[in-house]
Amino acid sequence: MTPLERLRARIDRLGAPLCLGVDPHPDRLPDGLPPGAGGVESFARGLIEATSDEVVAVKLNVAFFEAFGSAGWSVLERVRRDLPPDLFVIIDAKRGDIGSTAERYATALFGHLRADAVTLSPYLGEDAIEPFLDYADRCVYVLARTSNPSAASVQELGGGTPVYLGVAAWVASTWSDGRVGLVVGATAPDELARVRAAVPGPGFLVPGVGAQGGDLDAAVRSCHGAWAPGVVSISRAIAEASPGADWRDAAASSARELRGRMREAVLHSGPSAAAAAP
Repeated sequence: MTPLERLRARIDRLGAPLCLGVDPHPDRLPDGLPPGAGGVESFARGLIEATSDEVVAVKLNVAFFEAFGSAGWSVLERVRRDLPPDLFVIIDAKRGDIGSTAERYATALFGHLRADAVTLSPYLGEDAIEPFLDYADRCVYVLARTSNPSAASVQELGGGTPVYLGVAAWVASTWSDGRVGLVVGATAPDELARVRAAVPGPGFLVPGVGAQGGDLDAAVRSCHGAWAPGVVSISRAIAEASPGADWRDAAASSARELRGRMREAVLHSGPSAAAAAP
């Protein structure tokens, strides 16, 4: 199966688009884990093992690995290598550069790390996106309306049509095979609904639920597109469910509870647009 087919099959089986965000900050590891690359690896592995039955995807944020230099990259490589094969793997790198540089980024993230999807910046246009799409069946998520507090200061520029809507319209009109989705945060539910209404096709990667206070119901209602399914990424609400020795059990319990809430949201949100995708 292609990565999107694997993602759709797992969503159908679990009934919810829950994606585990793995952002292992060394200062917030549970008790007993050292704040170095070894502690980060133990935590990432334990977190994934504890929650893999509840999630459809895993999003690995490269910053929390590459900050340790070569040791961190080795950890990232090992964690990625040992992920369950039916999980949809997103490498959250937010890359975006001229064509030749984008080609090398794509080689690292798709060729070496074997990501199913990566996050990209739209600022350089098609030059920054197309080298990644040269990898057959792989997916990208382009930043549109992000979940961070100051996002609006840039992403809502533009007078009548804000930047984030322009990006969404450009993505939807340029790539319509389902492999190019959008990052749209749950912390701005009105904007999330506005983007979905404007571009019904692409799947969304929706961060911001949990510690950032995003709207879970809005995220579930809007993540799926007519061309591809979407995912709702949750990090700290699962990873930091407990700082103590029971952190694995607490993460599993939190993921189970969040998947249940998402299933309820699916049942009350009407038919998914993704169900109609070819």
